[in-house]
Amino acid sequence: MKKTYLLLPLVCIALAAYPQKKADRKTLGNLQTHITYLSSDKLEGRRTGTAGEQLAATYIAEQMKLAGVSPKGDSEYLQTFTVREGREAGDKTRLLINHKPLPAGQYLPLPFSASKAAKGEVLPGVNEPDNVWLINVKASEDEINPHAEPLEFYIKKTKEAKQSGATGIVFFNGPEDARTVTRWLDGKEAAELPIPAVWVGPEASKILSADDANGFQLDLEVDFKPSKRTGTNVVGYIDNGAATIVVLGAHYDHLGYGEDHNSLAPGEKAIHNGADDNASGTAALIELGRLLKASKLKNNNYLLVAFSGEELGLFGSKYFTEHATVPMTAVNYMVNMDMVGRLAPEKGLQIGGTGTSPVWGGVLKSVVPSSLKVSYDSSGTGPSDHTSFYRKDVPVLFFFTGTHADYHKPGDDVDKINYEGGLTVVKLVYDIIEKTNGQPKLAFTKTREQQMGSSARFSVTLGIMPDYTWTKGGVKVDGVSDGKPAKKAGILTGDLITQLGDYPVSDIETYMSALGKFKAGDKTTVTVKRGETDKVFDISF
Repeated sequence: MKKTYLLLPLVCIALAAYPQKKADRKTLGNLQTHITYLSSDKLEGRRTGTAGEQLAATYIAEQMKLAGVSPKGDSEYLQTFTVREGREAGDKTRLLINHKPLPAGQYLPLPFSASKAAKGEVLPGVNEPDNVWLINVKASEDEINPHAEPLEFYIKKTKEAKQSGATGIVFFNGPEDARTVTRWLDGKEAAELPIPAVWVGPEASKILSADDANGFQLDLEVDFKPSKRTGTNVVGYIDNGAATIVVLGAHYDHLGYGEDHNSLAPGEKAIHNGADDNASGTAALIELGRLLKASKLKNNNYLLVAFSGEELGLFGSKYFTEHATVPMTAVNYMVNMDMVGRLAPEKGLQIGGTGTSPVWGGVLKSVVPSSLKVSYDSSGTGPSDHTSFYRKDVPVLFFFTGTHADYHKPGDDVDKINYEGGLTVVKLVYDIIEKTNGQPKLAFTKTREQQMGSSARFSVTLGIMPDYTWTKGGVKVDGVSDGKPAKKAGILTGDLITQLGDYPVSDIETYMSALGKFKAGDKTTVTVKRGETDKVFDISF
């Protein structure tokens, strides 16, 4: 468990050395209060869909109410959305190796598995009738069709095992991770095969691959239950009776104990408190709401949104932009704050989205102090929630104080937060809002794209932004970049990519893997489903 550090004495020392206005001292103290609570062990890492997330949502809503910010969710301050809906392992599901049960998360039932039990004494490399079969996927690579969906190999081997009299089947040393198998469970309903089939992860694969193993007592059972995971956005509103709306956003979810396999400290079951990522941005959001409610800046209305589901793929912000509680056509611009708690002189502040409106260059030049080191990025896209608003042709700015060694690790704790730096970010965002207060609605301009999220290496791009919330097979196109192969070929937003060349596309990972097969100058085809129609486009990289 992490210790909670009380830093008020340190803050007081800083204040003595650098006299500040009374208002700044209040903001500074509030930032500390917010971050300390949101990143406390009590919230268990604020993982989307958990009790800790709900505690955080309640706190944020209470702070908005205290500041006089009105509710603007679907139910008071809250807006609930679905993250995933499919099947998951039921209560009876088990896998024991040599009478020792494997912990949940180290194995998963495959989506075509029968809801049955099987047991037996299994010799490595010996698959016999009336027994459980062990399949080393890595040793079967020559049987895997690189042009077929990865799940097809598992289905094929399970059918073969059943025909040879197997009572169950366990796959180990597979190339995919638990997140991929979970997506398979959320995908299209698979036809059930007659025997139980289980996938195991790297921990159990080491046991089953041991050179000195003489045999294994295997005991497995597969049971399914329907699953639905939801997240919650927190939405507040300052209504000044204006025609336009400025959106301020920050995601408040984090990784919990790393159950979604997005921790960078694998194997370490510990609370990921996410003080910088992104209790810092959430605290800044709350304070900006308080300051704007009390301000004389009345030429815009202000919408404050604390997003959940960001760590899973921008679920909350994407849902909000498609189910907005205000007219999206009235949105003037959006400011996103993600990881703004570790401002350091040598790295400075990073501001993205500067190319999304012709106004930003002049505004930033006039408000950014010369003493602050700042690097700029013109792109309106990236791995955070401003991307969802850019996709709706809204000018955006993205504030970020940089990555660090504790990113997505349990060490991202409150004792490492630079509160003076957080205050700097709050004041700078406020100054930007003040500077644009008297201006007409900002014009929007498109920018270059940033690639998001994949471990696959590739040297070409199709020029589409995938919908990371789509889980029903294929890759849904969420945006198409000008001048890129997809745009030139005629692919549209909303198309569902199902094949790239000879390679079937079942999800983001298979799409990225397929891209990795091509190099600049190659020509191929892309198959998409548009409505109920399949279309094939010629592509030149």
